[in-house]
Amino acid sequence: MSVAIITGASKGLGRALGGALAREGWDLVLDARTPGALAEAAAEIRAHGTRVTAVPGDVTDPGHRAELVAAAAGLGGLDLLVSNASALGAEPLVRLDALALDGLRAALETNVVAALGLVQEALPLLRAAGAGTVIAVSSDAAAEAYETWGGYGASKAALDHLAAVLAVEEPRLRVWTVDPGDMQTDLYAAAVPDDGDPRPDPRSVVPGFLRLLRQRPTSGRYSATSLLGVV
Repeated sequence: MSVAIITGASKGLGRALGGALAREGWDLVLDARTPGALAEAAAEIRAHGTRVTAVPGDVTDPGHRAELVAAAAGLGGLDLLVSNASALGAEPLVRLDALALDGLRAALETNVVAALGLVQEALPLLRAAGAGTVIAVSSDAAAEAYETWGGYGASKAALDHLAAVLAVEEPRLRVWTVDPGDMQTDLYAAAVPDDGDPRPDPRSVVPGFLRLLRQRPTSGRYSATSLLGVV
C-alpha cells in the first residue's frame, strides 16, 4: 500500500487531493494547523476505506515535521510527500513598499524553510521507497510579476528552485513543482478579498496531479493546464 504525507490538508487543494488518493487506495498522513477542521477532513477521507492519520500542527515546527514522518513510518513507509501548506505573508496582499518584513519572513518560513525541513526529515523513507516522490505546490506568481504578489511569489520561486536542485541531487526520486492555477480557496480569498470573479474548484485540478503520479514524467515544473490538456 502506498503512503503519502499531505500538508495543508484540512481544506482546499490538500483536502481534495487527499480524497482522490484515498479513492485510489493510498494511505495518508494529513497535516493542518486547525485540529477540528483536520479531524473533519480526515473522517471524510477515511470513509474511502484507507488508513488516514491526522496530525495537527504547524509545519514550521521541527517537532511537528518529525511527527508527520514518524506517522508515515507507522503506516509502512513513505512514497509521496506533498508540500501544500502555504502562507501569504500579508492578508490581503500588499505592494512591496508596504510589505512588513516579518510577513515576508513568515511566508519564507512556511513556504520554503519548512518545506525543505520536511524533505530533509522524510528523505530516508523516500529513498527507501525506491520510487519516492516529492510534489511542491507552486504558483504562477513564482514565474510572473503580479502587483501585490511579490512576497508570496518570491517564496514560491525559492521553493521552485529548491525542488529543481533536489531533483539533481536525488536522481532516483521524482521531484515535481506544480502550479495549480487560480482556485476558489480560503488562501486566495484572503489574498484578494475584493475579487468577486468565480475561480475553479480545487477538485478540478486534482486529475492533473493523478496524471503525474500515473505517468511519472521526469522531474520538473508542471502546470495544471498542461497536465489537464487545457490550451
